[in-house]
Amino acid sequence: MRDYDSAGIRNIAVVGHGASGKTSLVDALCCAAGSSKRHGTIRDGTALTDHLPEEIERGYSISLGCAYAEWMDSKINFIDTPGSLDFYGDALAGLTAADGALCVIGAASGVEVGTERMFRAAVARQDPVLFVVSMMDKELADFDRIYHQIKARLTSKVIPVEIPCGEGAHFRGVINLFTKRAYMYTAGAKGEFVEADIPPECEAQFVRYRQELIEAISATDDTLLETYLEGGEIDRDAAIHGMKEAMKRMDLFPLFAMSAENMIGVRALLTELVQLMPNAYEMEELHALTGAEGHNTIQLHAQDGGPFAALVFKTLAEPHVGDVSYFRVLSGRVASGQEVFNATRDGTEKLGHLSIACGRERIEVPMLHAGDLGCVTKLRNTHTNDTLSTREHPIRLPPIPFPEPLVQFAVRAAARADEEKVQLGLHRLHDEDPTLEVHYNPETHETIVGGLGERHLEVAMAVLRRKSGVGAELSKPRIAFRETITTKAEGQGRHKKQSGGRGQFGDCWVRFSPMPRGEGYLFDDKIVGGAIPSKFIPAVDRGIQEACARGVLAGFPLVDFRAEVFDGSTHSVDSNEMSFKMAGILAFKTVAPKCRPVILEPLDHLEITLPDAFLGDVLGDLSSRRGHILGTDTDFTHTIVRAIVPQSEMHLYATQLFSLTHGYGTFTRRFSGYEQVAGDAAPKIIAEHARVTEDVEA
Repeated sequence: MRDYDSAGIRNIAVVGHGASGKTSLVDALCCAAGSSKRHGTIRDGTALTDHLPEEIERGYSISLGCAYAEWMDSKINFIDTPGSLDFYGDALAGLTAADGALCVIGAASGVEVGTERMFRAAVARQDPVLFVVSMMDKELADFDRIYHQIKARLTSKVIPVEIPCGEGAHFRGVINLFTKRAYMYTAGAKGEFVEADIPPECEAQFVRYRQELIEAISATDDTLLETYLEGGEIDRDAAIHGMKEAMKRMDLFPLFAMSAENMIGVRALLTELVQLMPNAYEMEELHALTGAEGHNTIQLHAQDGGPFAALVFKTLAEPHVGDVSYFRVLSGRVASGQEVFNATRDGTEKLGHLSIACGRERIEVPMLHAGDLGCVTKLRNTHTNDTLSTREHPIRLPPIPFPEPLVQFAVRAAARADEEKVQLGLHRLHDEDPTLEVHYNPETHETIVGGLGERHLEVAMAVLRRKSGVGAELSKPRIAFRETITTKAEGQGRHKKQSGGRGQFGDCWVRFSPMPRGEGYLFDDKIVGGAIPSKFIPAVDRGIQEACARGVLAGFPLVDFRAEVFDGSTHSVDSNEMSFKMAGILAFKTVAPKCRPVILEPLDHLEITLPDAFLGDVLGDLSSRRGHILGTDTDFTHTIVRAIVPQSEMHLYATQLFSLTHGYGTFTRRFSGYEQVAGDAAPKIIAEHARVTEDVEA
């Protein structure tokens, strides 16, 4: 492989909905360019960037994959991203590492929810986007329909640059509107084509789309517009230059047609990627933090002479190899074996065996230049979102904004002896996939694993089984209910024990009263006249706190109440701290049941964004979940719903919202507080908690 600087490097994230043909397209592009020696398929499990066992078994991408193609004195780095929204984190990581996006749309399926999500994410980053209609050789393929779908649902600024010759079984080539030539392909010829005149049956379509293209490009450039209005011919080079500049400004989004399986349009697409997509040097400066404390900002540009800075955008653990860290060099250059500084974790690392990735294969290189993608193995303490720089110029790059988990399950080892292995394995999986979160809930005594969907967690458990050799079971998490009191009461706690020799004696009178929600627990010493010696008062407090942790009704902690000790008695010989602690426990058991205790349930504040058409269904579903609607706001074509919903009703809500809104609804949630459970729900909660407690103890 030749050496490429930033001006010869293009980083492109291949994005779109699941099953739209992204992985097949990357495989075909690399095969046509010669960086991949065979044309693999997802069906046979030989696709270049889908090489994980879970991907081969399921037939879809679960992790981003890197590959490259050398074409027209340029190196194109492809980042193949997962299409399923359950693996949206890796798709965002791929966009972060790229300078532009290749948005793939199935010729039969058309624009889908994943297409919209990824297109809008790319536009939000101000990345130029190139559309490609894939699988034009499949039944029901319809280029015109996809074109108008894109105009209606994504952007009115889309414009075809290549159009198909035929569709479905009759798809045999493409017509380039710039060159005004047809490129006819031979089946099984690995992308080889014959240049020809435009077929008569395609002439009318060519004239219409050619006119649209020239008008669209002219409208974005005053010089081209003047030439067009004067009746002059806009030559190919000027048109391509005008389109490239318009793409940078998000004024135009070119559209292409192809078939990855039959290699039709693949070589033409490689050429257009080089001509239209910006190279790494042309991208705008990136703002980063610099200095030991990170208080200063610096502008980084993709040039070798700048300070070295690289962002780790993916970590993948491989058997017998260890962690493989994939990174994008944003500034400067780095040599194999060079020692670098991890500014995020304040440690040094050695980049041994510096490589570039092409699917599962890693090719060692002596150096990487600014703008390139690389990978390295066995870094000691470097993870996704860490910045690598130099100790002389420590830099911290903006992190990838990974989404928060939407689905949570309790997880435990299938065999009790494997609990520690499961915990260790889950934390390793989090290093690979930051959207997979793991934490321990001390209130319910469960390990909780969170992800972006049920499929996400199901795949995570399969990866855990393969990499750690242990099985884990998922179950509905227990809810951290609490109890509180609603009225005042008082009573005595008396502990007396005589067993020959020195006995035990503690006697206290306490009064409980409710406090506002969220105030917790407060203890007041109201003893006068020394009825209980001051040295024993804290023991009464400890006894009440120990007892209230076990609750009254169902074993949930009792909160938001004031405890006052106002009287009692003591024994000159038998009284001690333990005796008064026991007296406090007995006082709690006597008084708390008289204070009309109730169950409190945790609530979440939801903010749901959805298309207007699904509002009624979503509001109805929230009502069925005992949700309280706070209000709605309108944002152009979307509605934002704010609601308070009990956590006990939120399990798998992400799945239900996806179903109700066909994948277009999104939501965020945050803890809101506790509220008294309705009377008819409390007995069910108490019975359920008793059943779960029996199962755990068994």
